[in-house]
Amino acid sequence: MTHYHSHDVLVIGSGAAGLTLALQLADSARIAVISKGELNAGSTYWAQGGIAAVLHDGDTVDAHVADTLAAGAQLCHEDSVRFTVKNSSDSIKWLLSQGVQFSRYEQSSDAFHLTREGGHSQRRIIHAADATGREVSETLTNRAKENPNIEIFTRHVAVDLIIAQHRCHGAYVLNRDSGHVELFHAKAIVLATGGANKAYLYTSNPDGASGDGIAMAWRAGCRVANMEFNQFHPTCLYHPKAKSFLITEAIRGEGGRLISATGERFMFRYDERGELAPRDVVARAIDHEMKRLGSDCVYLDISHKSPDFLLEHFPTIKARCLELGIDISREAIPVVPAAHYTCGGVMVDQCGQTDIPGLYAIGETSFTGLHGANRLASNSLLECFVYGTSAAADIRKRLAELPSPRIALPWDESQVTDSDEDVVISHNWDELRRFMWDYVGIVRTNKRLQRALNRAALLQQEIDEYYSNYKVSNDLLELRNLAMVAELIIRSALQRTESRGLHYTLDYPEQSETAEDTILIPDNFHKHRHT
Repeated sequence: MTHYHSHDVLVIGSGAAGLTLALQLADSARIAVISKGELNAGSTYWAQGGIAAVLHDGDTVDAHVADTLAAGAQLCHEDSVRFTVKNSSDSIKWLLSQGVQFSRYEQSSDAFHLTREGGHSQRRIIHAADATGREVSETLTNRAKENPNIEIFTRHVAVDLIIAQHRCHGAYVLNRDSGHVELFHAKAIVLATGGANKAYLYTSNPDGASGDGIAMAWRAGCRVANMEFNQFHPTCLYHPKAKSFLITEAIRGEGGRLISATGERFMFRYDERGELAPRDVVARAIDHEMKRLGSDCVYLDISHKSPDFLLEHFPTIKARCLELGIDISREAIPVVPAAHYTCGGVMVDQCGQTDIPGLYAIGETSFTGLHGANRLASNSLLECFVYGTSAAADIRKRLAELPSPRIALPWDESQVTDSDEDVVISHNWDELRRFMWDYVGIVRTNKRLQRALNRAALLQQEIDEYYSNYKVSNDLLELRNLAMVAELIIRSALQRTESRGLHYTLDYPEQSETAEDTILIPDNFHKHRHT
């Protein structure tokens, strides 16, 4: 017996973007929020640095726009950048109205402490010590739980979208506890599932970042853009027990120094801005130093700051490093680059609307044109709030006229069996992440990309066969989506015959005079997939 659920709006994803939209629509719509794990299991919770916004008299919208355009290597859409930055202060006001507690200067309870990060010309990063994401996530999660118009479904993972008569009507969703696929119908469906950085062996992201929304939208017929621009955060903690613990960019903003394995401060050899260069420059520099010296990591040193300063500004990092035997007030932190952010995604307009009526995409799942070829630090959370707000406003305006969803056929499990071959999933998962890291990482070549493309095609054949014969599971769905998104990343990278921002290839080391987006179209893709 298939379970049916009906709401006005279905939000797939429970991070900053999804909860912003849900909370802003809850006064006028019945909303379902689907979370793959617990509500705060996504990337938002783990964001350390903060939110970039124009908040003081010495800063301007034009300055923030200029910094974003410069970091994006001339590929940002200026109208999207200006729209986002102009709405930045309103986003912070909304967060304050929800109860988010940001760090303030001790001497004044009215003044927020703003920090500076790489690529910014001003101190404009508002934060909650070094755990901004946790503060935002917990506050918005509590608000959502209290709201009677928001129904929350944890441990539910979307399988695919329901498309009929050129509209999106809902989604097939796996209930991880029952093991059965349920139907969710709604007038408007919102993809807010985050990025796809688990496609890489080393990542700062939590386990759920498997590109689900991007893969589902692509299979449904949406265009994607600029998937080759994967941001590698320069400084992820290098320790066997650390898994994916990020060392915030704010440490470099407050004077942290990058040191090679030989004890040399090296960043000024690569860029006159030193440690405050944009992330793509810093990540490539670290990658080069590690390869040059054959070292496993480099070191980030903030020990010249007082213990009190470190405890006030970086309590989470200080505590986590101490657990692992590293005292950041006395010694440098071992760090490596790690896949961190997906700059491309599902193409949307300024309201988050995709190519398919009734389907929206917001946050890291989407491509708005804000990030260009390299995301400026702390613009990502800002994008979640700005586009979560604009998509909510668009849905509210249209809700009365949107057609009722068509009831879809129930999910057919009659022809599949339980798998006793889950080793296939874990093996393919490991292989995918390793060849993506080795062949589609910080420095690329056409030869490596072609090898990766061949492997991705074979993997997808195996996964499709497995998917057809066995009951779906969370691991299988994530692997299926990651393999799909990995192919989108590789094909996008092969199309870009230049080096720009986060895409650096030894075959085309120079930047072209003209800046163009890489747009993949599903129909064209499937026609040429095997050529």
